Amino acid sequence: MKTLKFTAQLVDKILSGDKTSTWRLFDDKDLKNGDELIFINKDTGNQFGTAKITSLKVKTLGTLADEDWVGHEKFSSEEEMYETYKRYYGDMVNKDSEVKILTFNFKK
Repeated sequence: MKTLKFTAQLVDKILSGDKTSTWRLFDDKDLKNGDELIFINKDTGNQFGTAKITSLKVKTLGTLADEDWVGHEKFSSEEEMYETYKRYYGDMVNKDSEVKILTFNFKK
């Protein structure tokens, strides 16, 4: 099974049911609709659940629409969003970066 890592802050949002989607840039796992996933707490290395991808869309960060934010954490500004993803993926993140928008069913 493929694994996805999340910061402790996002783990809490997933466990509470507030977060039901995730965005992944520069997909090195070849994520596809229907994939079964193991969710890992990035800070501890521990598995905290499993999930199945129920829908997948590919866009660029610069073309995100309101519906792409459903089930995803919000940022205070576009600048905060880009800075957050640069911390995860490096300085090559920009409005033209391809993002996979994954909606998932989570199981503890």
